[in-house]
Amino acid sequence: MTRLAQTAGLNDIQREILSTVRDFVDKEIIPVATQLEHRDEYPTEIVEGLKELGLFGLMIPEEYGGLGESLLTYALCVEEIARGWMSVSGIINTHFIVAYMLKQHGTQEQKDTFLPRMALGEVRGAFSMSEPALGSDVSAITSKGVKDGDEYVLNGQKMWLTNGGTSTLVAVLARSDEGHPEGTAPHKSMTTFLIEKEPGFGEVRPGLTIPGKIDKMGYKGVDTTELIMDDLRIPANRVLGGTTGRGFYQMMDGVEVGRVNVAARGCGVAQRAFELGVSYAQQRHTFGKPIAQHQAIQFKLAEMATKVEAAHAMMVNAARKKDSGERNDLEAGMAKYLASEYCKEVVEDAFRIHGGYGFSKEYEIERLYREAPMLLIGEGTAEIQKMIIGRRLLEEYRFQG
Repeated sequence: MTRLAQTAGLNDIQREILSTVRDFVDKEIIPVATQLEHRDEYPTEIVEGLKELGLFGLMIPEEYGGLGESLLTYALCVEEIARGWMSVSGIINTHFIVAYMLKQHGTQEQKDTFLPRMALGEVRGAFSMSEPALGSDVSAITSKGVKDGDEYVLNGQKMWLTNGGTSTLVAVLARSDEGHPEGTAPHKSMTTFLIEKEPGFGEVRPGLTIPGKIDKMGYKGVDTTELIMDDLRIPANRVLGGTTGRGFYQMMDGVEVGRVNVAARGCGVAQRAFELGVSYAQQRHTFGKPIAQHQAIQFKLAEMATKVEAAHAMMVNAARKKDSGERNDLEAGMAKYLASEYCKEVVEDAFRIHGGYGFSKEYEIERLYREAPMLLIGEGTAEIQKMIIGRRLLEEYRFQG
């Protein structure tokens, strides 16, 4: 029998990349992940290893020093990394979204300035939409950028910024009303600003403060922060794409591929949970035989494996749809929704298989049990995905009466 979640139709380069990443995960991530996670310690050595593998430039075009690979290749790499430790895949994801937005929407000067250094991991990206008073309601953001000569002055507070401390380039969505008369739809008066900063916490440049890390239930190691702008001045040439009013569409394009990434993370965590569950079930004995020989456990393993396969197939389909140049918000929404929900269920079943030992921090499944819930809300909650899916289905199946 082949291992679960295999992907048909890969070329030799893709298979070689995935094999290299899997070896790295098995040797460099899994043995230390739980220890680092319990200490909430940033995985510096792991990140340096990913830089050497070229993963920070995986989808950046070759002309800018990247590997020029597809979204599918990237998503499959993320799946492997999340199988080792989901937090590491989060470090890569936010960097990747900013690089993707620059590649798709940046001016030539912005691409030339940032993409070569991002490919090397010298510039590390983060992006920010959410604010303390809103979640999925992006249209209600209050952060604002006001033109002042050759600069913009930014004010506002952002929330849930992954890589907030370690990043050196942050793509921030804010309002910019100039050129957009009163009454303009909110999403047409938003702009993405590219903010360069020093890594660290506190005031990282004049007018920009990154408070300390938010203490989270899971998803530890990676730094999640707020971002506070207080009369922050940035040059006008740091408006993504050089034109205001396009920020909402730019961010949604980035989030769309980010949802494929979150689906891949769900697949990776679910795969690891299955591996842990099926292994433990063959070692633990009750009533004179391994619990894997009990029908109740076999039923759980069967359901878990089926969910892993189904989520992987939907994630691969969404990635390939985007790579083909087609719109994939329906497929990405479905993949993100299904993979995150199935991930939670597979992890819980593996937790149940472990019995009381699953509650012990000595066992890896305890960490996965705290990590899985983040996927239910990251890049849009299940309810948001259902809204996207429902609207797109009504477009495709419009009643002709």
